[in-house]
Amino acid sequence: MTSADGFSSVSWWRRLVNKSMTILILVAVVLAIVPLVFILAEVLIQGGSVISLGFLTHMPAGPTDKTGGIGPAIAGSFTMVGIASLISIPIGVGAGIFFSEWSSSKLSTVSGFMNDVLTGFPTMVIGLFVYIIIVLTTHEWSAFAGGVALSFIMIPIIARTTSESLSLVPNTLREASMALGVPRWRTIFRVVIGTGKTGLLTGIILSIARATGETAPLLLTAAASTHYITNIFNQPTASLTVLIYNYGTSGFPVWEAQAWGAALILILLMLGLNLFVKLVIGKNLTEARME
Repeated sequence: MTSADGFSSVSWWRRLVNKSMTILILVAVVLAIVPLVFILAEVLIQGGSVISLGFLTHMPAGPTDKTGGIGPAIAGSFTMVGIASLISIPIGVGAGIFFSEWSSSKLSTVSGFMNDVLTGFPTMVIGLFVYIIIVLTTHEWSAFAGGVALSFIMIPIIARTTSESLSLVPNTLREASMALGVPRWRTIFRVVIGTGKTGLLTGIILSIARATGETAPLLLTAAASTHYITNIFNQPTASLTVLIYNYGTSGFPVWEAQAWGAALILILLMLGLNLFVKLVIGKNLTEARME
C-alpha cells in the first residue's frame, strides 16, 4: 500500500467517524427537544380553551362551575416569590461576593461547599424545616412561611451565579481601583459588581423562575386558599403550583381543565423569564464581553 493509498483510507475513515458523530449529536438534540415540544403542545391544547380574563381574575368556584378562576393563586404566587426575593437577593448576593472576593479563605471554601449542598437539597425537606420553625411556632400557614421556604431555594442559586459572574471580572480592574486609593469595599461595589452585574442579574431571574415552579415547600408552609391574600402572616395562601396539584388530582373534569390552564400560565411565566435572560441579558453580556 502506498502512502497515498494509506492517507486516502485514513481520510475516508475520519470522514465516516465525523459524519457518524454529527448524526448522533443531532439525534441527541432532537431527543432533548421532542419531550419539551410534546409537553408544550399538550398543555396548550388542554389548557388553552379555558384561558380568559375572567379565568385570570375570578376566585375559584365549585368543581362543576366553569366560571371559576385562579386569581388568588396568581396573587399568592407573586406575593410569596416577592417575599422570597426580598430575603434571598441581599443574602445571596452578599454570599456570592464573599465566595468570589475572599475565595482563598477556609471559611469561603467551607461555606461554598455548604452552599452547593443546599442547592441540591430536597425541597420537601426545606418545606418541612420551615414548617417546624414557623408554622408550628405561629400555628398559622402563611405567605410569609411560604416565602421563607422559597428563599432557601433561591439563596444558593443567587450566591453561586454571583460568585461565578464576579470571578470573571479581571483582577487588573480591582488592582487599578485600589492603586488609586479606592477602599476595597467601594471597589467591590462600584467596579466589580458594576462590571459583573449582568451575570448577577441573570442568576437572580433564574432563581425566581425556579422558585415560581416549586410545589412541595408550599404544601407545608402556605397550604391552600380560595381567597385573595389580605395578610401575609396568618392566612393560608393560594399558589399556582398547589392549585395545579389539587385540581389535577381532584377527578372533576372542570377542575382538571382549569389545572391545565393554570399550568399553561405557569409555563408561560417561566418561559418568559428564561427568554428574558437569554435574549435581553444574554445579549448585553455578549456585547460587554466583546467590548
